Amino acid sequence: MAEILLFHHAQGLTPGVHAFADDLRAAGHVVHTPDLFDGRTFRSIDEGLAHIRTIGFEEMRERGVRVADGLPPGLVYAGFSFGVLPAQKLAQTRPGARGALLFHSCLPISGDWAFGPWPDGVPVQIHGMDNDPIFVGEGDIDAAREIVAKVEDAELFLYPGDQHYFADSSLPSYDPDAAALLTKRVLAFLDRI
Repeated sequence: MAEILLFHHAQGLTPGVHAFADDLRAAGHVVHTPDLFDGRTFRSIDEGLAHIRTIGFEEMRERGVRVADGLPPGLVYAGFSFGVLPAQKLAQTRPGARGALLFHSCLPISGDWAFGPWPDGVPVQIHGMDNDPIFVGEGDIDAAREIVAKVEDAELFLYPGDQHYFADSSLPSYDPDAAALLTKRVLAFLDRI
């Protein structure tokens, strides 16, 4: 059994994020799903990003990081797109991380935006679609490939398609086949750590 801190994407803590967490719980894992938007959800990524901009990306990321203060070490940190910001920071900087699951987004581990090198002994899975204009078009795939090249236990899974939030069953971008495979791979990851 793993204990997971799962952060939502820019559209908020949607029913699809809840459903994904419930799938992990059904497999015996403990999943925390903090709501960084205080109950607000948004109809589009752009609306969600506009909300984040009013508060500030750094402040929103740090809200997520502060959530971990009330939880024990030894967590798996997971995030959907925007939620990767606090998840990846925690995985790289909070002692005791057991793993990281990065969905639809990835940050570099070198350069100005990096939290530093990836810590030894922290496995990571990264999932995205091979034609996603955000994941591929904005360079997240390059950051993911850097992690895979430099980290001993790192996997990048690419799914055919062009949707960003393909694993959120409550959104039109949902791809049931890709989401089912992602969930299977995540459960296998959690079972081995």
